[in-house]
Amino acid sequence: MSQAAALIRLRGRKTAHSQKGSIMRVFVAGASGVLGRRLVPQLVARGHQVTATTTRADKLGMLRRLGADAVVMDGLDGASVGEAVAAARPDALVHEMTGIAGKPDLKHPDRMFASTIRLRNEGTDHLLAAAAATGVPHVVAQSYGSWNGIRQGGWVKTESDPLDPETGTPMRSGAQAIEHLEAAVLAVGGAALRYGALYGPGATDDQVMLLRKRQYPLVGSGNGYSSWVHLDDAAGATVLAVEQHATGVFNIVDDEPAPAREWLPYLAACAGARPPMRIPVWLARLAAGELPVVMMTQGRAFSNAKAKRELGWQLRYPSWRQGFAAELS
Repeated sequence: MSQAAALIRLRGRKTAHSQKGSIMRVFVAGASGVLGRRLVPQLVARGHQVTATTTRADKLGMLRRLGADAVVMDGLDGASVGEAVAAARPDALVHEMTGIAGKPDLKHPDRMFASTIRLRNEGTDHLLAAAAATGVPHVVAQSYGSWNGIRQGGWVKTESDPLDPETGTPMRSGAQAIEHLEAAVLAVGGAALRYGALYGPGATDDQVMLLRKRQYPLVGSGNGYSSWVHLDDAAGATVLAVEQHATGVFNIVDDEPAPAREWLPYLAACAGARPPMRIPVWLARLAAGELPVVMMTQGRAFSNAKAKRELGWQLRYPSWRQGFAAELS
C-alpha cells in the first residue's frame, strides 16, 4: 500500500484522540525554529500532548520548558525520523522544518535556502513515510506564500491560483521544493499552509539590522506586493488546521497585502531607522540578484479569505502595520 493510500485510509479511523476539540498527541518536526517556538505553547495551552523535535541537543531544555516532550531528530535521516515518529505515535504530525542560517545571500537563493530545499524535498518524504508506517492519520506542513504568486494578472492571489514556477531564475529550485511538498502532503489528505513573510520575535532581526544600516533599499517602483503574518497568528492558524483535520492549501497571511513602497518604509520607521534608499532595478540586480528585484517590482501577494472562512481563523494582528509597531516600539 502506498504512503498516500495508507494515510487516507487512516483518516477514516477516528479515535478519541483525533476528534475535533479533544486532546491530541501532536508531533512538531522543527519545533525549535522561530515559528515552532510559538506553536508549541499554543498547542500545550489547548491541552494537547506535544512531542517537539530539534537537531540540537542544547535546545532540548528550551522545548521542555515550553511544555513539550523534546527529542533530537535529523529530518534528513529517514531512520532518525522513523524512530522519533514511531516512539511518539502521534495523532497529527506538523512539518515546520527549515534550515535557514548564516548571512543572507539574496543573490544565490539556491545556496541560502539549500537546507530548507532539502528539508522540503527529502525531509517531507521521510516524514510522510514515517507517518504511514506509524499510522498517523493527519499531516500539516509549512509552505510559503508571500510574494511568490503567479506573476500574471492581479496583485493578490487565492489558493486556486498557482505559485510562480520561477522558471529560468535562481529561485527555481526553491519553487520546485514547495511544489513537491504541497503535492506530497495533499496526496495524503493533509494541509499545506502557505505562511506569508513571518515577523515577530527572532523572525525579522536580519532585516531590521540592514534597515538600521541603510543596507536594505527599495528597488525600482516598489510596486511588487507581499503578504506578511505575525508568528503568533501563523501558529494559531496551524493549531486550527491540526484540530480540524484541515485538508488542502491555505494562505496564512494577514488582511493587508501591500507593495514594498508601503511596507518597507513603515518597517524602517518602526525600527527607528531612516527611510530606505531607492535604487534602480539594474543596480539591484547587479548587487543582489533577481530575488529582491522580483519581490519588490513584480511580487504577487495572497488573500486569507479561505483560511478565515473555513478555519474560523481570527488574527491578533490583522495588518503588518499594527504588528510591526507592536514588535518594534
